[in-house]
Formats: sequence, C-alpha cells, structure tokens
Amino acid sequence: MKKGIKGFIALLILFSTLFIPAEPVLAEDGSALQRVQDAGVLVVGTSADFPPFEFYAVVDGERQVVGMDMMIAQKVADDLGVELQIQDIGFDSLLPALEARNVDVVIAGMTPTAERRRSVDFSDIYFQTFQNIMIRAEDEDVYDSLESLSGLTVGVQSGSLQEDLAQQIPDAEIMSLTDLNDLLLALKTNRIEAIVMQGPNAEAHAGHDEDLHTFVGGFELDDDDQGSAIAFRQGEDSLVDAVNESLAEIEEQNLTEEYLAEAGEYMAQAELDEDGEEIEEGFIASYWEYFLDGTLITLLISASAVFFGLILGSLLALMRLSKVFLLKPLATAYVEFVRGTPLLIQVMFIYFASGMFFNLPALTAGIIAVSLNSGAYIAEIIRSGINSVNKGQDEAARSLGMSKNDSMRYIVFPQALKNIWPALGNEFITIIKESSIVSVIGVGELIFQTRVVRSISFQGILPLFITMLIYFALTFSLTKLLNFYEGRMNHD
Repeated sequence: MKKGIKGFIALLILFSTLFIPAEPVLAEDGSALQRVQDAGVLVVGTSADFPPFEFYAVVDGERQVVGMDMMIAQKVADDLGVELQIQDIGFDSLLPALEARNVDVVIAGMTPTAERRRSVDFSDIYFQTFQNIMIRAEDEDVYDSLESLSGLTVGVQSGSLQEDLAQQIPDAEIMSLTDLNDLLLALKTNRIEAIVMQGPNAEAHAGHDEDLHTFVGGFELDDDDQGSAIAFRQGEDSLVDAVNESLAEIEEQNLTEEYLAEAGEYMAQAELDEDGEEIEEGFIASYWEYFLDGTLITLLISASAVFFGLILGSLLALMRLSKVFLLKPLATAYVEFVRGTPLLIQVMFIYFASGMFFNLPALTAGIIAVSLNSGAYIAEIIRSGINSVNKGQDEAARSLGMSKNDSMRYIVFPQALKNIWPALGNEFITIIKESSIVSVIGVGELIFQTRVVRSISFQGILPLFITMLIYFALTFSLTKLLNFYEGRMNHD
C-alpha cells in the first residue's frame, strides 16, 4: 500500500514537471525590434473597458477597440512599418500575457510603478494623468474628500495603481474587481460607496451617466504614479527605443489632444436620421450582434469540449480499469490533478505557458483547457457506470464466446450508458456554463461580449439579465434534449 502511494506521488510530480515552462530568455538588444518587423505585426495587449483610453465602438459597421491608447498604438505600428493587432485581455492578466510572450507590448493606460518595473520595462510617459474618486450623484454633498470616505467600502480595479492608492483612505475596506463595469455596478447598487479611478476615465463615465459624480481625489503620488506608459518585456531595449521615438513625435505634435477629441467623438457617436436627429433604438436592436457572436463562440467551445472530453474521458476510464502496468496510475494521476485544480488556473496556465514556446490562439487554448478539464470528470462518470454493471453480465457474455472487447462494446457499455446518462448530461450542461471562464484570456464568448456591451452602452444590469436568459435558454434546451433520449433509453 505504501509503495502504491509513493508511486502515485512520484507520477504526480513527474506529470506536473512536464508542464512547467522553461525560464524565459530575455531578448538581446536589436532582436526584439527585428522580431516584430520580421513578423510584420505588433501585437498589443489592452483591457478595453477604459474609455477614453481603450473601449469598443462601431467603426464603418465593424466593432473595433478604439480610444487614445489605440491611436497611439496605430501610430507606433505605422512607424515600425507593421500591422497592428489588438488583444483584449483582463487588466490583471496583461503583464502575465506580456511576460508569457502572448503579446509584444501592453498599452492600457498603465502606470509605471516601481513594483511593475521589477518585472517589465516601460516607455517614456506619454500622458500625464490624475486620480479621481467616483461616487453616486446623490452623494455629491456627502463625500468630497478622502477623509469623508473613512471606514467605508471603496472599489478598485485589481492589479491597478488605484489598488495601492486606496490604502490612503483611512480605515477603508477595499473591494478589488477585475472589470471596471463591475465596480460601477457595485457602486450603483450600494455595494460600495466610492471607486478610485484614473481621472479621464472617471470623467468619461460621469459625463455619460447622470447617476454618477466624480472629483479629484487628492492622493499623495510619486512622480512615476502620475502618468501612463507602454510596458515591454525586460531586455527589449531596441523596441523600447523605437517606440519612444514615436511617443516623442506624438508629444512634439501634441497629438494626444487630437486623439482624446476623436475618442470623445466615438463615445458620443449616434446614428442620425436625414434631419440630423438622433435615432432612438432599443437595447436589443443596438447590441444583438454582440450577444449572437458570444453565443456562437460559447456553443463552439462547449461542443468542442464535449466531443474531445468524451474521447479523452473514455480513454482515461479504460486506462483506470486496465490491469496494464502504469496505465492505471497515469490515468489516476491525471484525473486527480485536474479535479484538484481550478479550471480558471488551467485556462490561464495553458494560454500563458504556451506563449513561452509558440503562439497558441486564445480560442484554441480555451477549447483545450475546457476539454482537458471535462475529460477528467467524464472519465470518472464512465468508470462508475461500467463498475455499476453486474460482473455477471460480462461473465455470461464471455461464456457465450464473446471476446472481452465485444462484451464491453455490446453488453456492458450499453447498460452503463443508461446508468450514467443523467450524470453525463449534467456534465454537458456544466460545460456550457463553465466555458465562460475562458473570457479571462480574451476569448469573445458570451461573458466577454457582455462585458463589451456593458462598456460601450454604460448599462450595468440589463446586459447581465439578457446574458442570464441566453444561458438559461441554452441549458434548458439541452436538458430537454437529454431527457428525450433518456426516455427513449428507458423505453428500450
């Protein structure tokens, strides 16, 4: 027994070490710029929920990430002679994506704090900013300083400079969330009393929502904490120098004012009729394409995960039932390891770790992660179903001259399938809901598109309600389909 436990632990350690990426090699001077120019593409990571710096808008009939930062990114790409490719990722995942080589640079209104400089390099400051407090408009006469928020719950975006600045509010309880839209919703629903936000971003939201009010926070700031810069991997000096040349031109020509003005136009854009009057469209009519695209991607991820998960799960179940040396402990190690770690971590690990070696698209990484995770659970469902079939069934089949494979295929497995069908159906439904986790790496499934709609519509609750209805429709339809086939199996 002790030898078996030791063997299992050894196999688990071996399995884990196989997926530990090698330490990234810092780029030598000259190679980073050359690599980008040879590829012909500058991949920029951003978090497109931060108007007027980066947000979604419809441009020439297509959804695009726009804003001041994206115009700077386009200027840099043009100066380098390459195309611009934008990856929308959660703010707190941007630097991991940069270090894992999933993106070339990060442009997201990021402040070059001393802590961040330990892991990445920064360009020159391209925009001097300020820090604000966002509150409900009805509280305008109640909160007007940091001291007035003493002891209250204050929201910040996780991984941001504001997370540190909020510590200056006396005895404040800090709530950190990844998405600014979630923070704004928490503010409107009285979950928090204020949000620490970058000034222009706070003014943009307050200017489009009469329920919000903002004022300058009066925080104590270091020199590096008062501006935005572009982040690079350490050692890529040639790329930093080239980008700084573009930023110098932007400053010399005062292009940031022009970029901000254009971003403001995108935020205020509205379709006009021939008389110049704004056309009032319903919420669904304006944003149905976002929800449709998200639903289709969710279905693609779910269907792929079910297909590959069934194949992997069946293989793992047979390995766990096998008496062949090493097959059972290997399958056991895999199942226990996958079931013992959160799917969120698995998704992020596969996406970021793969960037150390090759460029794996976010959608592909998401499908692989969800499939590998589902395979472990399906394996246990199938194994329990096979074990639930009386051994006498197999013995009877073998006594009639059937081979072991034929007995499993025609006698044991059909009975096992009837037993495990409800559990298998529950796993399929779970896959649909858990596919939402891949939004953290920028996959445009339903939750991701909901975040986009909330960002560009300045609506907090309505997009969530619509998304909830869509998920219910998907899972309810699948439940009815599974119940139909379950009834047929019981009838047979």
